[in-house]
Amino acid sequence: GINAEWPLRPGTNLNLSLTMPTLEGLEEAGLEKIPDLSIAQMRFELTLSAGTARELKIDQAEVKRQLLDKIKAGFMAQLYQEVSTELKLPVNNSVLEEMEAKNKEELEKLTEAIANAEKNEGESEVREAMVKKCEYLTSIGSKEEAIRMLKETLEKTNTTGHKLDLHFHLIRLGLFSNDNKMITVNLDKAKELIELGGDWDRRNRLKVYSGLYAMSVRNFKEAASNFLDTVSTFTSYELMDYHTFIKYTIISAMLSLDRKDLTKKVVEGADINEVLHELPLFKSYITSLYSAQYAEFFVALSEVESIFKGDRLLAAHTHFYIREMRVRAYAQLLESYSSLTVSYMANSFGVSERFIDRELSRFISAGALNAKIDKVGGIIQTNRPDKKNWQYQAVIKQGDLLLNRIQKLSRVITI
Repeated sequence: GINAEWPLRPGTNLNLSLTMPTLEGLEEAGLEKIPDLSIAQMRFELTLSAGTARELKIDQAEVKRQLLDKIKAGFMAQLYQEVSTELKLPVNNSVLEEMEAKNKEELEKLTEAIANAEKNEGESEVREAMVKKCEYLTSIGSKEEAIRMLKETLEKTNTTGHKLDLHFHLIRLGLFSNDNKMITVNLDKAKELIELGGDWDRRNRLKVYSGLYAMSVRNFKEAASNFLDTVSTFTSYELMDYHTFIKYTIISAMLSLDRKDLTKKVVEGADINEVLHELPLFKSYITSLYSAQYAEFFVALSEVESIFKGDRLLAAHTHFYIREMRVRAYAQLLESYSSLTVSYMANSFGVSERFIDRELSRFISAGALNAKIDKVGGIIQTNRPDKKNWQYQAVIKQGDLLLNRIQKLSRVITI
């Protein structure tokens, strides 16, 4: 099983593929895929324990081979040394020397092109030559040199759009190296620039970048808001393909939207529905919760759990997300009844009574569910919060705050 706690049906088919082919003909010209974020995902997969990799059907030997092939093909000398240390692999000195010689040769050409542009051409040609050097340094894994070059290029860039592209580059570099400070600093700068007059395409791109970062730090509400705003205008293929984007959108929306918004923006969302037939797991995940097919939902959720475990941006939030989605499903069922039996709830979710009893006891004591369990009678009673009483208490509290402020103000005026 995926998790000892999960009572999965026998023969459950786990479709764990996260990155799927892009929609035919949909991928438009976007920014360069520099750095190559698939390398960061491969490095993450190689940090998984052998047991987790087997559970997720990840062939680590094959991942390692593909990673080293990419590094060698791109002459990524700095990255080769880092990955060799990470994986405790001996460095092949002749391979490293060949990479370093290639890097030196290319960088000399790029530096020469900048000097030539400064001498013979205009500002835009100089900037383009500098951007090429930034991209090359990033592509070979020379992070610090790439950052220095990007900052130097920013100083010589005047147009808002080109400045934004450089900040997007820095954000991708931060995503590649898990450098949250670098991401947040450049997101903030990009937001400031957008306010000065960023174009429509870059505004949408910034939302996708903001959403991806928000999701990576467990802010699923902000992630859902940004992703849903760009479902019909997505062009950020330098970050991910469209199917992965839709998966992230659904994952974020399922946790953070109320039923009304989930219905309008996801269940009935035309753009999402267009690709759902190609994502059967996510179709089941949405429709099973929406139509109260809780046993089916639990099976889908266990597969979503596997996707979390195998995704470098989501893995750290696996336990939190799965717990919160279970609470959401339990709460949805409990809201429909004033009381119900433990056996009925267990049957609804396709699990044992013992499992439900243990789960509900934990969530009720933590204040996550408004209910109580009669252990003797095997009955769950829901404690719906009294809305009128809650509103009354809120008015009293606000009134007290207002009176305190008036008293403080009157003392100041008296003086």
